[in-house]
Amino acid sequence: MKLMNYAMGQWVEGSGDGSELVSAVTGERLAMASSAGLDFKAMLQYSRDVGGAALRAMTFHERAARLKAMARYLTDRKASFYELSSHTGATRGDSWIDIDGGIGTLFVYASKGRRDFPNEPYYLDGPPDAVSKEGTFIGRHVCVPLEGAAVQINAFNFPVWGMLEKVAPSFLAGMPSIVKPATLTSYLTERVVHAIVESGIFPEGAIQLVCGSAGDLLDHVDCQDVVGFTGSATTGQMLRNHPAIVRHSVRFNMEADSLNCCILGPDAAPGTEEFDLFIKEVAREMTVKAGQKCTAIRRTIVPGGMMDDVIAALRKRLGGVTVGDPRVDGVRMGPLAGRAQVRDVARAVEGIRAGAQLVAGGFDDFQVMGADRDKGAFFPVMLLACNDPGRASAPHEIEAFGPVNTVMPYEALDDAIELAKRGRGSLCGSLFTASDATARHVVLGVAPYHGRFMVMNRHAARESTGHGSPMPHLVHGGPGRAGGGEEMGGTRGVLHYMQRSAVQGSPTTLTAITREWTAGAERLADRVHPFRKHFEELRIGETLTTHRRTVTEADVVAFAGLSGDFFYAHMDDLAARESIFERRVAHGYFVIAAAAGLFVDPAPGPVLANYGMEGLRFVTPVYPGDTIQVKLTCKQKTLKDTPEGGVPQGVVAWDVEVTNQKQEKCAVYTILTLVKRLPVAAPAAEPAASSPPPLP
Repeated sequence: MKLMNYAMGQWVEGSGDGSELVSAVTGERLAMASSAGLDFKAMLQYSRDVGGAALRAMTFHERAARLKAMARYLTDRKASFYELSSHTGATRGDSWIDIDGGIGTLFVYASKGRRDFPNEPYYLDGPPDAVSKEGTFIGRHVCVPLEGAAVQINAFNFPVWGMLEKVAPSFLAGMPSIVKPATLTSYLTERVVHAIVESGIFPEGAIQLVCGSAGDLLDHVDCQDVVGFTGSATTGQMLRNHPAIVRHSVRFNMEADSLNCCILGPDAAPGTEEFDLFIKEVAREMTVKAGQKCTAIRRTIVPGGMMDDVIAALRKRLGGVTVGDPRVDGVRMGPLAGRAQVRDVARAVEGIRAGAQLVAGGFDDFQVMGADRDKGAFFPVMLLACNDPGRASAPHEIEAFGPVNTVMPYEALDDAIELAKRGRGSLCGSLFTASDATARHVVLGVAPYHGRFMVMNRHAARESTGHGSPMPHLVHGGPGRAGGGEEMGGTRGVLHYMQRSAVQGSPTTLTAITREWTAGAERLADRVHPFRKHFEELRIGETLTTHRRTVTEADVVAFAGLSGDFFYAHMDDLAARESIFERRVAHGYFVIAAAAGLFVDPAPGPVLANYGMEGLRFVTPVYPGDTIQVKLTCKQKTLKDTPEGGVPQGVVAWDVEVTNQKQEKCAVYTILTLVKRLPVAAPAAEPAASSPPPLP
């Protein structure tokens, strides 16, 4: 069987024999992979012209809805992915990380697309900045999708998650993907892409697949493209220096394997919960995916006086790990992904042993359950010890990408920090301690060398996702050896595929460009109260200037009695005179309540509810005797999906400015309201053939 490439809307079989792909468990042939004959230049242009155009025509919310629909579609079909995943050497738990973890990333970015991004095709990065004295010339950062393709080159260890953790943020940003999985396990990636394509959820051109060599693909990238790479540091550096990438200043994000560490705090002695959690986590990181994780613990740094206890505890726990066919009950660790990995890991272990000795595991007593050890890509768990890590260099420079770990001692906490730094840049690290003072000292010491750092104690253990689990909400990447890049990280991961442009002009012009009213921009007046208008009838910049209200001492006393707020500045005249206010002042929250009384239209109307308040600042105190007035301006409008049987509505953000009789600003903030949409007449029925298929 030959794997198929998906190029320019067609499934295409590569020419020639290609590469043989075999089961990591049995060694039997599964498929052949070839990309020979693909026109990579045309594929890039197809992504830009077809996929990119379709995605850029959507808003963030529309793209988020597609991601959610895709996540549901793949969830319903994941059983077939699990079945094939076992051939990569993955146990059921390993496959859960890869398959469900990848699908979960789609769900997270779908949620963030609705919650953290506007229902627009662009993103406003931060508030406006006044760059002129009188505010008639301002600037604002606007992020728009790049008009190229996201070329995503992935590693063999996570054929599903590795793809989806890049596809999710790039799709949400409005950028199509050309996925190039590692050939070794590309048969599983191909299976998932088949499901993605058959769903019809993503627009045509949003995803293409290359199974086999990338050929001359990178020769044709330009300044609007993005290249993302996950894999070895050596390969990554070679790609980073590709002439086309350098010549066109192509964005290149690299996430490379690193010598991640786990530190045992000096307080976490044997018998403590933290010690037990530490042993469990180190053993898990050594054996999950047979140690083939870019985030796996490679160096275990422990107090010198606990070396023997740690080694004994790890030897006992690792001794219970059964290696074999991951489909067999009782097997806790499967093989490596291929025979080439067995040779690479064995070679790396020999290099590490120049500065360390084997203290647990190894080939001598290596048993395999349910499979032929010589036909599969099986490798034993190996624990090494380096007693002089300050002088030895190999454990800090050589990574064995398998179930291998080196334990090393430290004397003082600063020594542990220095050992952690000797990894020269890591994707992640961890510390097990019950001391928050220790946690602070270590984190601030190692943070410059780590992309992520987990601090674990008994209080966080129950819900912890573990040392080696990158989450879509947080950045995945690291400095130095780890590649110097970042993936995911919630909003940050999306903006990586967008161009941030500083737009300058008058407040009115920027309001027209961004569809968000900016202070100083033209205000629009209307005789009809804005709360009497439906969502579609409101105009950005439409402003209600209210009547005035004079605040009295009786108002202050009544509000104190109602709220229970008897703060001295409001109630004690003598103390208030000695304060920064110099006399009694009205409650800030009374001012907000009184402002609402000025601008709210009391009769039933399109406004359904107050949805929230943002950015509240009290600027000038309001004293008894002051007269306040409010300007309420329609700042931004966002459509909301209508739940089945619900009321069609949108969210309107209102800029609120409360001033006193001197026209001084007293309070500024934004309120959000749910506003009914106009009723829409049912459209005339169309022939079924012309109707697009509904999203699953």
